[in-house]
Amino acid sequence: MHVIHLSVECFPLAKVGGLADVVGALPRYQRKLGIDAWVVCPYYDKPFTRDNDFLSIAKGSFFQGSEELHYEILKETENSLGFPLFLIRIPGKLDRQEVYCYPDEAEQWIAFQHACLDWLKNSGTKPDVINCHDHHVGLIPFLTKYANDFKEFEKVKTVFTVHNGQYQGWMNWSKSILLPAFDTWKWGLLDWDGLINPLAAAIKCCDAFTTVSEGYLQELYTQANGLEGLFFSEAAKGYGIVNGIDDAYWNPAADKLISVNYDVESNKKGKAKNKKAFCEKYGLDETLPLLTYIGRFAVEKGADLLPEIVVNVFSYTENKISIFILGSGDTQIQANLQALLAAYPGRLATFFGYNETLAHEVYAAADMILMPSRVEPCGLNQLYAMKYGTIPIVRGIGGLKDTVRDISEKNGYGFVFSDATSEEAVSAIGRALDYIGQRGKMQRVRRKEMELDFSWHKSAQQYVNLYNQL
Repeated sequence: MHVIHLSVECFPLAKVGGLADVVGALPRYQRKLGIDAWVVCPYYDKPFTRDNDFLSIAKGSFFQGSEELHYEILKETENSLGFPLFLIRIPGKLDRQEVYCYPDEAEQWIAFQHACLDWLKNSGTKPDVINCHDHHVGLIPFLTKYANDFKEFEKVKTVFTVHNGQYQGWMNWSKSILLPAFDTWKWGLLDWDGLINPLAAAIKCCDAFTTVSEGYLQELYTQANGLEGLFFSEAAKGYGIVNGIDDAYWNPAADKLISVNYDVESNKKGKAKNKKAFCEKYGLDETLPLLTYIGRFAVEKGADLLPEIVVNVFSYTENKISIFILGSGDTQIQANLQALLAAYPGRLATFFGYNETLAHEVYAAADMILMPSRVEPCGLNQLYAMKYGTIPIVRGIGGLKDTVRDISEKNGYGFVFSDATSEEAVSAIGRALDYIGQRGKMQRVRRKEMELDFSWHKSAQQYVNLYNQL
């Protein structure tokens, strides 16, 4: 079976969030199951594209409105990611350094989707399934069925994976002239509340849609930024498949980015050595429990609560804890955290930005990770943390609810709280600190969570089962 994954992110080509980690791992695990899985992404002027060899395999052109666009298809020659990677380069559209935040994103993603279908058509490539990831490629299920130039793809099955339903790619109907010519009788499939909505179009037109956890699938029926009724009406073709992690890359026993490697048996000494090296680097007290937050400074992540949580945790614990925060995003949240550094020397440290190596170091060193999310379709940080023996403290929502079981439950291994408030988060942190003080229990929990299997093996098989069903 031939499956093509379409995405604007793929680790290590271009990463902004968990979407990149999924697309960078899932196809590799599917290939182990006998699926001929490819990945097609936009071209970015980034280190990966500069440091690896690519072969130009095709060129073409098409009109986007009145503008003629020329594209080039580049194939990574060494298969270094474990699957064929194809990049689409369009001068002035798909050749930039960043993934998002450009004013013409709608034009970029329309061009990406149009170029991909044009290339597949001209090369005679007809996959069995096209798996589209998030709204940036949400027009594909519509275009394969109703675009005049791509009738040959009408029978190709489309699966749409919702990584975050809050972002939908809305665009004014004036942009419709930029789309490939399509059956205008079907315009309603593109429309939602008077706008072209790529996410809504994908849900209407795809053969099946998946969400990145079962919990998130259920939440979309009541919280989907205006699409609740649509998700409910299309529920028969919805599947919740929890994300996995790449257990070859996220593995403390073999991780080349951390100070000392360790496994389940040696986790106590291994984490202690990593914590010592980390705390020396950032001026923190290694004898204190270390709490961390890793992620975007965004309201949906609950990051706006962090400054208040920091103050209250230090007050509650009488400064008998260290906190390290790694993230970037909302500048006001960052400024509020920056202002706290002087008040808690040797207790609070931060790194503003994204640093892959540092993230690995933090997972290996920290005792606890906090995720106070308001929205969390799956969440990968808690999975990475548990693989490294770091206890998750999470709000019970979406994928966090699916993957973290509270310590009070049978076979529990984390700390779960209900509401996205500072009070609830601090209370959960307090419970975790009390537990950490009981060393024998702490070691048993660490062993338990490190032995949990959240790898892609099971999830990749669920995707394959769905493809076969279609």
